[in-house]
Amino acid sequence: MTPTSYRVRRAVVDDRDALVALWETMKLPAGELEKRLTEFQVAVNEHQEIVGALGIRLASKHGQLHNEAFTDFAQADSIREALWERMQSVATNHGLVRLWTTESAPFWSRSGFAPAGGDELKRLPNPWEKAGERWLTLKLRDDPEEIMNVDQEFAMFMEAEKQRSRQMMDQAKMLKLLATLLAIGLFLIVISIGAWMAIKNPSLLRR
Repeated sequence: MTPTSYRVRRAVVDDRDALVALWETMKLPAGELEKRLTEFQVAVNEHQEIVGALGIRLASKHGQLHNEAFTDFAQADSIREALWERMQSVATNHGLVRLWTTESAPFWSRSGFAPAGGDELKRLPNPWEKAGERWLTLKLRDDPEEIMNVDQEFAMFMEAEKQRSRQMMDQAKMLKLLATLLAIGLFLIVISIGAWMAIKNPSLLRR
């Protein structure tokens, strides 16, 4: 079946039994996931049977795709494509800036997810941090808060530069004033010495 052959919707309470059976078949923690049923989007076939499911957990402006499950792995990528299209709409509706996943199917790399580097992992929400996890991530858009922080840091830098420039100008003015006073002082000393010598030795003026 093609992706358009599946209808994707949010999981509801009536899906509980079908999802629990699916999770148990996939060896996933059905008891835990059952409590988080509303995190899941489900793909149904023309008979309204659930053939796939994928969860999305939200934290701040980040989303984690998790615990994908399928009834038929021969159709997995086709179902993933339908679920992925839906997840992109969910991400847009929630204003998410980045998606994360630990799912390892090649489909996710082909869809733009890439291994998270050191700088990117610093953005990983704390509740999701687990030692040894291999995270893939996909940036959806720039984070307005990060842009604002950069703008604020730049403004602070410019203000600091202005203050430093003013301090340097003030120091330059002070040095100029000191040089002027020193020159005046030396001039007065020379004049005073000349006057003193003239008084002590009037003959110098007659030469």
